[in-house]
Parts: sequence; structure tokens; C-alpha cells
Amino acid sequence: MFSKSKINEPAPKPAMGDTKPAPVSASAPVSRAPASEAPMSSGAPKPKPAPSTLSSDLVIKGNMKTTGDIQIEGMVDGDIRAHLLTVGEGATVKGEIVADDVVVNGRIIGRVRGLKVRLTSTARVEGDIIHKTIAIESGAHFEGSVQRQDDPLNAKSTKPVPKGAPQAPAAKPTAE
Repeated sequence: MFSKSKINEPAPKPAMGDTKPAPVSASAPVSRAPASEAPMSSGAPKPKPAPSTLSSDLVIKGNMKTTGDIQIEGMVDGDIRAHLLTVGEGATVKGEIVADDVVVNGRIIGRVRGLKVRLTSTARVEGDIIHKTIAIESGAHFEGSVQRQDDPLNAKSTKPVPKGAPQAPAAKPTAE
């Protein structure tokens, strides 16, 4: 009534010099993906990539956007959006900064928006800071206004009108 199935029997070992692979039983799962594409276990977090570093001899004109971290040692003339932005002691950024964490050791000319903003003793900031939390060390140079917001990254971006620039005339009420 019951018979022994050949599925559970071990496969015969190949003889010396025989390069044919052993037959695969029909009930065994077959993975066609190479080992490099094998799915990672769902519990293992992805390793965090290293921060992008812009060296001191690098000058960038244009905007930068990343979900990662940036370490600036050179000069950037443009807006920056990042997860963590560190402005080095000899670095200069001219533009708006939007980041979860901002650490300023160098010079920024423009608005800073960040959940956590830290101005070290060597920082020089000329512009407004919109933050959730802020730390300003003794010796930091700051010219501008500071405003606390619960969500500074998604606030409306209203650029201030530069001094001396013509302003749009106020709308005149019309009578109907």
C-alpha cells in the first residue's frame, strides 16, 4: 500500500572527473537569482552610505539635492538639500540650506532651514535660521533672524526682497 518515494533518497555522488551536475528533484525549490541578487533578510537594515565630501579646492555653482549626508570643505554657490549637512571651517555656502541636521563650522550666506541647527564657535551665518531646535556656541557670528517652527523643512518658502529692490505695488481696491 505504501511505497518508498525516490524524492527523499540522496542523489548519487558524481564519479571523479564527472562534471555533470546531480539531477534536481521536482519537489525541491529552485532559485534562479544569482547569489548577489538574493533577497536580504527583512530584519537587516541597509548600511548607511558614507557622507559625500566636497574638498577645499572644489567650487560648485548650482543646486545640490541628496537624501544622504554632505560634508562641504570648498565653496558652493547654490541651494542645498540634504539629510545631514556639515559646513567645514574653511567652507562657504551662498544659498538656501534645507536639511534635517545642519552643523555650521564655516560661512553661510543665505537662509538655513533645519530640524536641528548647530552653529559652532567658528561659524559665520548671514541670513535667517528657521529651526525646530538650535544650538549656538559662544564665539559664533550670526546676523539675521531666528524662528522656531515644528516643521521647518516643509514651511512655505518666502524669499525676502533684497534691500533696494523695487517692490510690487499694493493692489488697489476696486469699487463695484
